[in-house]
Amino acid sequence: MSAPQPFAAWVAAVQAQVEQALGAFLPQADALPRKLHEAMRYTVLGGGKRVRPLLVFAAGALFDADARALERAAAAVEMIHAYSLVHDDMPCMDDDELRRGKPTVHIAYDEATALLVGDALQSQAFVVLSEDAGLAPARQMAMLALLAQASGAAGMCGGQAIDLDSVGLALSLEQLERMHQLKTGALLRASVLLGALAGAEVSPTQREALDAYARAIGLAFQVVDDVLDATADSATLGKTAGKDAADNKPTYVSILGLEPSRELAEQLRRDAHQALAPFGENADRLRQLADLIVQRKA
Repeated sequence: MSAPQPFAAWVAAVQAQVEQALGAFLPQADALPRKLHEAMRYTVLGGGKRVRPLLVFAAGALFDADARALERAAAAVEMIHAYSLVHDDMPCMDDDELRRGKPTVHIAYDEATALLVGDALQSQAFVVLSEDAGLAPARQMAMLALLAQASGAAGMCGGQAIDLDSVGLALSLEQLERMHQLKTGALLRASVLLGALAGAEVSPTQREALDAYARAIGLAFQVVDDVLDATADSATLGKTAGKDAADNKPTYVSILGLEPSRELAEQLRRDAHQALAPFGENADRLRQLADLIVQRKA
């Protein structure tokens, strides 16, 4: 048996595969309306860590998922993520001018275009996920429902609404965790489960293990984001550093302090590893992604 591909090489290969798939699934820039399609490609292509697609592929490998189904699931969840960033950066939300090291869409184009880019990317995600990828119709419907719920009021959008309503408030740690389970965690959980659903049947025990893993990395992702926002500079992050504190938003660092937040992220990393025990060594890619989420510097 050949040795497994080094993690860095696997990450690069998946990122390249997803980039190619996104380029194919997005409208071409010269198709009418050109400005909208160009802006959609501007925001999605050529940047980002692709953490959510990596989770799709890593979970899919546990269940022998077909590459076509994984590409569509990965592209769909990345389009939802990209749309959320475009809207999050707009003046009516976080009012940011920098994303992934380049001007945000409303700066590079205009506010109306940014609004439409987010709307169009959300719709395109479901177009991509609904098209034929060789899956049973019931399985495909379950994946569509999962992504819709994770994206809407019961998931990402609901968490964003709570976040906006919490500016200037003193949230408890439990309230902060609930907000981020929706705002950040729901889409990360969907990424893991979409990968699994793209393959063989998932048992209740396996789904419970994946849920526990996803909960841990979902919170860890946000804890690390808060730590980086408090400690890194804008050039490192590719976005405006320190903005949450400047906007008087509750964060893990503001509630717990810097070192306890780092300790919490590390504990969540260990929890994510432990959750994958039923899968043994077959889940090492998911463990490595948990490490990447917690140990990243940007």
